[in-house]
Amino acid sequence: MTIDGFIRMHEHEWEELRDLLRRASRDGRSLSPDELERLTALYQRVGTHLSLARARYADPGLVTELSSLVGQASSLLHGRRVASWRQAARFFTQTVPAALWLARPAIAVSTLLFVVPAAAFGLWLTQSPEALQAFAPEELREIYVEEQFADYYTDLPSTQFGAVVTTNNIQVAIAAFGAGALLALPSAYVLVLNGLSVGGAWGMMAAGGEQLQFWTLILPHGLLELTAIFVAGGAGIHLGWALIDPGDRPRSVALREAGRRAVSIVIALIAAFTVAGLIEGFVTGAEWPAWVRVGIGAVAWLAFVLYAVVLGPRAAKAGLTGAIGEEPIAPRRQRPEPAASVRPATAAG
Repeated sequence: MTIDGFIRMHEHEWEELRDLLRRASRDGRSLSPDELERLTALYQRVGTHLSLARARYADPGLVTELSSLVGQASSLLHGRRVASWRQAARFFTQTVPAALWLARPAIAVSTLLFVVPAAAFGLWLTQSPEALQAFAPEELREIYVEEQFADYYTDLPSTQFGAVVTTNNIQVAIAAFGAGALLALPSAYVLVLNGLSVGGAWGMMAAGGEQLQFWTLILPHGLLELTAIFVAGGAGIHLGWALIDPGDRPRSVALREAGRRAVSIVIALIAAFTVAGLIEGFVTGAEWPAWVRVGIGAVAWLAFVLYAVVLGPRAAKAGLTGAIGEEPIAPRRQRPEPAASVRPATAAG
């Protein structure tokens, strides 16, 4: 094919790419998703044309023109990738910590709604034989204490078990969060119900003389897992409270703002539940010393807590509220105060 035929065959694609580049802003935000997809396809095609032009046609002008198009498209697309990575980094290092920090009163309430029923119910079972018998007959308790509790962590292969518990925990967290839109009461119910379940397990294990086994099997994954559930419940309560007490904003506005903040928290909690699931699948039931298993869980939990309490205040101080897509507020520059003018003293008289 002659160079003229090559140009005639492909110049409409070059012109289309040139037009898209003209209409794109520096980061391509003015283009629709379909247009960005088309720009990416044209970038690849014109890159192939450039290779053919270099190999077959000794026309510096054509090579220069195609090189310019490919270079502009590459800069635009690469810049979008860099911006996307920066946005993702900012989301996890600023947006989420700010959301956690500002939702801490609701998270504290969520924690109490879980821990208080769990502790009260567990203590009741350990102190009252009648309550223990009513909760579970002796034969069932013996099977649970001697076999079922420990076997739960080893019956399935580690990978499958980790995936199952991660999925279950995410479902519980989403239920606790989503129910918050109904004035926070369903979120409270989910938290209390799960607290009673854990308290019942603790009560039976303690009454059966296996309290140490209970804690060494719960703490490795439970420190992070339960904390994440408390946070998810707090996100739901925070959402419901926006309807109960919207302040000086319309309820729709308050709910939308709280929802954007709560969604940030729930997205980040998926990572926490994944880590907790991996620990539960591969560490909790492992034949390692108890201090090693509990230590791994404690390190993961401490990392999450420090993430929230160290980065959270910094992000809030920068003006972030934890809503998705917001930017830190740039501090205003203080204008220097004008120097006071000194008027020369005048002689009296």
